[in-house]
Amino acid sequence: MQRSAVRPSPLFFGLLALTVVGGVLAALSHPTTPKDAMLTAGVFLLVIGGWTVSLTLHEFGHAVVAYKGGDHSVAAKGYLNMDVRHYADPVLSLILPLVFLAIGGIPLPGGAVWINRWALRSRAVSSWVSLAGPLSNLAVGILLTVAVTYIPMPVGLAVGMSYLALLQILTFVLNILPVPGLDGFGAIEPYLSPSARELAAKVRPWAPLALFALLFAVTPLQDAFFELSRFVFQAVGGDYRLAITGQYVFMFWRH
Repeated sequence: MQRSAVRPSPLFFGLLALTVVGGVLAALSHPTTPKDAMLTAGVFLLVIGGWTVSLTLHEFGHAVVAYKGGDHSVAAKGYLNMDVRHYADPVLSLILPLVFLAIGGIPLPGGAVWINRWALRSRAVSSWVSLAGPLSNLAVGILLTVAVTYIPMPVGLAVGMSYLALLQILTFVLNILPVPGLDGFGAIEPYLSPSARELAAKVRPWAPLALFALLFAVTPLQDAFFELSRFVFQAVGGDYRLAITGQYVFMFWRH
């Protein structure tokens, strides 16, 4: 890949800066004080900024693997610039997922990159293009949990980073499901029969929303999803108690 093909945008660095500001506020807060405003603001900015950065990395992961796999059109579309605006419709891809995150704690997949699958060199490359996104979330989640585990830090920062890490694992588990419209299905789609792919194309626009409706409406299904995510989170070293505390602080409007 040409070195000039990847040009991180100022917006990406701005989102990183917002995340860092949130982390600093959380680190300087006093969690022993009930409803500490600095803690709340810090965790909120850390999670919102960090989640948007991870959305950018998720979609950039798809694009950079596609570029290396033969689809050079992603460069012309701006997908290699790490600018979230190129991956997202303002309402459907950014605002709506943030609303879902706020009301239910489930990170709705937000972005999208349009890949010319015919330009990719093989079915295996096509599968890796789909897997690159959720694997980036898994990698970010692991890095965050490792940092919390091995780097001494104030408890305010630890709870914020732990919740952000849990969201990465939730996103990974959700996206890896073999549901049309999600990356897990995209990984196996190249190996399906033409009739199966045609059927998947018909249900792809609404299948993820149907899945979310089921997750909200069917309690056993929701419990199973969160338990699986919790298992993966703890398997990579996450502290679930810290993460749940971070979620409580983040959702300040609920209490």
